Amino acid sequence: MKKYTIWAILLLVSLQGFAQQGLLQTPPKNWFNLDPVENKVNGVSTEKAYELLKGKTSKKVIVAVIDSGIDIEHEDLKDVIWTNPGEIPNNGIDDDNNGYIDDVHGWNFIGGKDGRNVGKDSYEVTRYYKALSKKYEGKELKDIDKNDKEEFITWQKVKGEFEEAYGKAQMEFEQYGSLARQIERFNKLFEAYMDVEEVTVATLSEIDSPDAVIDLGKNYMTQILQSIDGELSLDSVLVLINMDLAEMEASAKYSYGLEYDAREIVGDDPNNLAEKGYGNNDVSGKGTDNFHGTHVAGIIAASRGNGIGTDGVANNVSIMALRAVPDGDERDKDVANAIRYAVDNGAKIINMSFGKAYSPNLQYVYDAIEYANLNGVLLVHAAGNSGEDIDESNNYPNDKFGKKGDWANWIEVGASSWGAEDEYVGSFSNYGDKTVDLFAPGVAIYSTAPGNIYQDAQGTSMASPVTAGVAAMLLSYFPDLNAEQLKDILMKSVRKLDGIKVTKPGTFDQEVNFSKLSKSGGIINAYEAVKMAESMTLGKKR
Repeated sequence: MKKYTIWAILLLVSLQGFAQQGLLQTPPKNWFNLDPVENKVNGVSTEKAYELLKGKTSKKVIVAVIDSGIDIEHEDLKDVIWTNPGEIPNNGIDDDNNGYIDDVHGWNFIGGKDGRNVGKDSYEVTRYYKALSKKYEGKELKDIDKNDKEEFITWQKVKGEFEEAYGKAQMEFEQYGSLARQIERFNKLFEAYMDVEEVTVATLSEIDSPDAVIDLGKNYMTQILQSIDGELSLDSVLVLINMDLAEMEASAKYSYGLEYDAREIVGDDPNNLAEKGYGNNDVSGKGTDNFHGTHVAGIIAASRGNGIGTDGVANNVSIMALRAVPDGDERDKDVANAIRYAVDNGAKIINMSFGKAYSPNLQYVYDAIEYANLNGVLLVHAAGNSGEDIDESNNYPNDKFGKKGDWANWIEVGASSWGAEDEYVGSFSNYGDKTVDLFAPGVAIYSTAPGNIYQDAQGTSMASPVTAGVAAMLLSYFPDLNAEQLKDILMKSVRKLDGIKVTKPGTFDQEVNFSKLSKSGGIINAYEAVKMAESMTLGKKR
């Protein structure tokens, strides 16, 4: 979900204010790896688990990350990036005959053969609206053939959602633009009135004028500056607001743009779902925003014990980089083909920190999930950040569809937090005691960011790789476990929170038992998972 600059600053300032008042704790940067008892934060006991594993040998596990791209040169990731053993770099030949040329570290399904990459794409609701408009615009249910009635009803829903969202985006753009013009007007007025180069709260406090316009402007601008950051000038605020406006304009152009077609860059046939070889081998996605994928990869596998940055959860993994998630909604074709690529090229765990409300080619994704299931590959998926019960609403892909459902190789993950009892869950996290399998740390997660830096981020997008990392740890030390056994262990070894009341995600004051937010009723725990895996292994030996 896109956060505009000013909104992000407002959130940061408010959190800093709470922290200064002692009302909000700041967790350790590696809190997600720590232990609830020993360290007093709701981590997954990674470090404690490795104490149990001392002296045991491990086997390298390939974990595929389907995401926005990964900075494969990052100081904390470069040593854990997967290299295709059957491919000779940059010779323009498909050496291993897998259908992808020079796929040395994975594949970019949203890149073009000319080296360009898709940065922004439309939302699926926009694409759906555009596709169905040609068929149903101006028609009523009585005009529709009985075979098309279900699709027509879907079209009506899509039409309503698209028009409402597009209208809201346009309104926000206009309102924000009006605010920018007001600030610019008063900034110029006060620069001239006070004969200063920049207007700050301190500058405004010196104004004493009987003029009603001056007094109104003084109070208005002081309120704005104090609500954002008392140290900023109006010039700085205008820079930030203009960044927001550019993002909002892009949202109207790309996210809801009916004329924009990102597949012109890719150059594939969008209707040929099984097409192979489209895209390019630029898994970093040069020229685009690859923060999300880089952050996710670091949570799983940032080099442990090297004394820099952060430590990932798993210590003997290779990250296969699969770029399929733009700034916008991912395409079903790319997701399905990325899953198949991962399976065919040796990945045993696939992390999928993305989701959307519509999936027009759901069957093709379903077939890929079944393919992974038949090949014993575990899929770990983020539950989404809308604060919704996804037993009742959809966050695609999921395991609620097809002839089965509740796949043995599928784990749906909600986001937990580090705090006291009422703060066990991320306020944004989706939930569902039939759909979400377990929770994992997803608030204030410190991990790798492009350009050899490190940043906090939050979301179920962060909780999913924590889970994938624990699964990779288990598989590395207990390589005989299959995907179904991995899921079973992770579900049964969670830290149960029976009787603990939390604020229901998406609300401010509704309470719910934490155990009712997921099937397992708990938070993933690496230490307990290792103990359970060991007992299973010993049981087999006996």
